[in-house]
Order: sequence, then C-alpha cells, then structure tokens
Amino acid sequence: MRSTGTFVFLCMCALTAYYIYTPVPENIEQRWKLMITDCFFRSLGHLADLSELLGLADYMDVMMLVTFLERVVPVSDERVKVTEASFDGVEVLVYESRLDRRKSEKRRSVIYLHGGGWCLGSAKMGPYDLLARQMVTELDAVVVSIEYRLAPLHHFPVPFDDVYHAVKYFLQPDVLDRYEVDPERVAVSGDSAGGNLAAVVTQQLHLEPDQLVKIKVQALIYPALQALDLNTPSYQQNRHMPILPRTLMVRFWSEYFTSDKSILTSMMTNKHNSAESAAMLKFVNWSIFLPEPYRRTYNYSALSISTDKTLLSLADPRASPLIAPDAVLHHLPKTYILTCEYDVLRDDGVMYVTRLRLAGVNVTHEHYEEGFHGTIMFTMWPTEFQIAHRMTDNYLLWLRENL
Repeated sequence: MRSTGTFVFLCMCALTAYYIYTPVPENIEQRWKLMITDCFFRSLGHLADLSELLGLADYMDVMMLVTFLERVVPVSDERVKVTEASFDGVEVLVYESRLDRRKSEKRRSVIYLHGGGWCLGSAKMGPYDLLARQMVTELDAVVVSIEYRLAPLHHFPVPFDDVYHAVKYFLQPDVLDRYEVDPERVAVSGDSAGGNLAAVVTQQLHLEPDQLVKIKVQALIYPALQALDLNTPSYQQNRHMPILPRTLMVRFWSEYFTSDKSILTSMMTNKHNSAESAAMLKFVNWSIFLPEPYRRTYNYSALSISTDKTLLSLADPRASPLIAPDAVLHHLPKTYILTCEYDVLRDDGVMYVTRLRLAGVNVTHEHYEEGFHGTIMFTMWPTEFQIAHRMTDNYLLWLRENL
C-alpha cells in the first residue's frame, strides 16, 4: 500500500510538472516563474472555454477574475493624494503629490490607459496603482488614470470615445490650471490595448486645429496597433508564448468589435478583411515596414478578401492607428515605443516605429530581447520579475528626460 501511494504521488507530481511546463526561450529570465504564472492564465482560459461551452458564463466574464484578483482600493498616503473624479462622465483616478512646492511651479502630467485587450483590466489594479505612484514621486507628475468602459458589453468605439472625452476634458486650460499642470508638458501613455488607445487619441487630437493644448509626448508600451493582419512574423513566432498567445489576442480583437462568433472564426484564420480594409493593407505590409532581423524566415503573402460578413471597423484608424496615412503621422509628437521579442504584438510596434520615422517623427524605440507581453505588470509579489523593474525604470527615465 505504501509503495502504491508513493507511485500515485510521483505520478501526480509528474503530471503537475507536465502541465506547468511550457517551452520558454532560454534567454528569458526567471523562466520557471513565468511558466507557473502562465499556468494560472492557461487554467483560467480553459475554465472560461468550458464555462462558455456549457452556457454557464461568457468567456470574458471568467477571465475578469484576473482583474478582480489584482484589484485594490487606491488610497492616499503621506506622499500621494488619490482622488476619484468624473471627466465628462468618464470615471478617472487622479494621483497628485502631497509634497510642499512653490505654487508658481507647474507640474508635468501623464494620462495613463490600462491594458487588458479592451475587455479586461482596470486602473484600480495593484500594478497600475503602483506605477501611477512611481510617476508622481519620480516625475513630480499629476497622473490621470482612465477607467474606460470595456468590451464585450461596450464594443468599439465606446472605449475610444470614453478616453477621447476624458482627455479632451482634462486638456481644457481651466482644468489643467485646477490641477496645477503645465499645458506644455502633458503625455499620453498606455500598455497593450491601452497603448492602442493612447496612439489613437493622440492622432485624433492632432487632427483638430481648434485643440489648444497639444500632447507633448506619447509613450506606447507593447501596443496593439492593427487588426488587419493577425499573422505577422511575431504572431507566428509567438503564437504559443506566455502571457498572450495568438488565440487570446485574436479573441480580444474580435470581442472589441463584435460578439458575432463567425467574425472570431474568420479572424482566427486571418480571412476577415473586407474590401474597405484591404485598401489599408499597404500600411501594415510587414515585408516593407518590418526591418529584416524581425522577419526571420517568414514569407509575406497578400491577404485574401472575405466575401462573408465583415467588419467596416477594420478600416477605421480609431481602431487600428497603424493604418493612419502619412499626412496624419507627420504631425505627431515625440514618441516612445517599447516592444518585446516574445510578444505577438512585437511587429505592430516595430512597424509603427518605421512608419513614424519615415513621416519625420522623433521616435525612441526600446526593444527587449528577453521581454514578453505584459511584463510591466509584473512588479508585485508573487508575480514579480526583475525585467519588469528594469523596463519600468527605463520608461520613467525617458519620460523624465522628454516630458
């Protein structure tokens, strides 16, 4: 009996190790910690699939558990004042320094947009709360973190509209004055889907000649920038990588646009472009805009045009800012773009770097060869990674020097 129990225990250990193990590139630091972290996300994804299959709960409702587990109640402390406010009907968190200073001095400001595939995430998650406090203390900045509404309850363009209206409200001279913000030192920033929204709102504001206060810099952290080609080299190379496999990213795009499952099927096979979006494919042609080292052995092939039900939103730059024409990009402010090698969204960011530079924009590109999607969120126990702190430090350093 004792030997039988030992055998069963060893089998269970072997099965657990087999389930946890995920092939992770050797140059990624703390590989086993990433495997264990990813094991939680994969397990939650399996539960979400099963719940949706059985009709118990929507996929994204189950995945929201990630947001709830990381959720905190942002409170003021001895150094940082935190207040909840409504900017043109949109919920925001405002972080300000409590340190004494001369009233004549105006502060920088960073408008931050959280990630989560437009379906998950919150400004009230621990890592975002920590990042906002670091910006306040290290940059002497007023941080506005926007709680935009999420899909699938609110499809595109609702999340963009929320961000746009909140940013427009904040950029009013009297509002900036209320928060003692220098109107010439305002940044818009975000990660992942938040990077998408940051890029889009920056483009939109620079199209408006009557917008008095202009964004000085935009800082985009592994942004999602186009939904036309979901099979770029980075989508292929990193299709099974933690924390964002291709299937999940494609699902995020699909849910952002619609709850129609036929669209999800089309997007999974990369056969979702309409005649309208096909005209924009020239702006996401990675055989032109992706530098040679990122192409590897992948070959570019023209995308097919679907004759089935398609999405007109695909051709909207407010969803895919990478398809904005050069005339729009030319007027954009100084830009910081962070990309990670092991990320399906790597090529979106790299192609945007190329297009912005060709349009004459001053761009700083920081590429992390050992990075993976979502890294900047992993700054707190138990999912704390050394690279996340290096990434955050470099990001804040760029803001300090350029904002």
